[in-house]
Amino acid sequence: METHDVDTVIAGAGVIGIAIARALALAGREVLLLEKNGGIGEETSARNSEVIHAGIYYESGSLKARHCVRGRALLYSFCRDRGVPHRRCGKLIVAGDADEAQRLSGIAARARANGVDDLEFVEGKDLRALEPALAAVAALQSPSTGIVDSHALMLALLGEAEAHGAQTVTRAPVEGGAVEPAGTIRLDIGGEEPMRLRARSFVNAAGLWAPALARRIEGLPPAPDLVLVKGNYFLMSRKAPFSRLIYPVPRDGGLGIHLTLDLAGRARFGPDTEWLAESDPAGIDYSVDATRRGAFAEAIRRYWPEVRDGDLDPGYAGVRPKLAGGLYPDFRIEGPETHGLGPHVFLYGIESPGLTSSLSIAEDVAERLTRSR
Repeated sequence: METHDVDTVIAGAGVIGIAIARALALAGREVLLLEKNGGIGEETSARNSEVIHAGIYYESGSLKARHCVRGRALLYSFCRDRGVPHRRCGKLIVAGDADEAQRLSGIAARARANGVDDLEFVEGKDLRALEPALAAVAALQSPSTGIVDSHALMLALLGEAEAHGAQTVTRAPVEGGAVEPAGTIRLDIGGEEPMRLRARSFVNAAGLWAPALARRIEGLPPAPDLVLVKGNYFLMSRKAPFSRLIYPVPRDGGLGIHLTLDLAGRARFGPDTEWLAESDPAGIDYSVDATRRGAFAEAIRRYWPEVRDGDLDPGYAGVRPKLAGGLYPDFRIEGPETHGLGPHVFLYGIESPGLTSSLSIAEDVAERLTRSR
């Protein structure tokens, strides 16, 4: 089989891979973006809350904190300039009792350490004026939180990437390969038209599949293990009386069952946290078990007592590629300074706030590849 030389190959056309393709194409690089599915962003990028996060919860100095805060600013600017549907609707982190109210100060302190300096503490009549239907003793208001049409965002990013020469090939899984003595990486591509590529630079942005992909390429460093965490969502069958996103105080490794809105104002609740025993992404069941409705309704009543079980319809589910080893693992971005193999970057554990962070991560990856050439 003939081998084709390509400057840069990116595996994975979710929002991260597409954003990286755009950044490299804008820098004048030859870019080939490969996706194993039939379309872009069909997995993690399409199965989330579509929230533009402010950068509140993450450990100070972490990649999540840095990329979320930087990425949020870049994302708002990109969406505004390109007409991508979005809204800076704000959110409330709500405390249901005095103990939770005390925890709000710690959340605010961590946010300030991350560069989020616009949180406001509200309580009493001021809180009721913001959201009259809300049951809470106090809240932190985050005016810089928003929502975005994730698919429109990916299309806009991909359009710019392709306008600057990037090429996208779907149904093109990377089935194997090897690191070559010169530092290039050979990639064996399956699908309807199998091919062999030699990449001067290779970016593994395969999300849920990133570790499995790395293990199929001889000579790469050991890939980390992932824990797959399923998040189920229920949709509101009637209009919810809220204009902002409503989040409970975080607990149990997640942000709790929160209320988010789509751009039409429809409410959805989730995700919950379902730790999967399944470690193979191919075995994921994305269906939503309707019997989880009662647990959702019980959690929602802590901040909205009027919700009824019958208000909730099973919606959709997503799965987070969480790095094994803790409740709150950071992103893992391995560049040449880490693996020493040459101008290649491998991304693991890019879960929330990956959507918000996408443009910042793309800048980071582009800079690492440029420095290593």
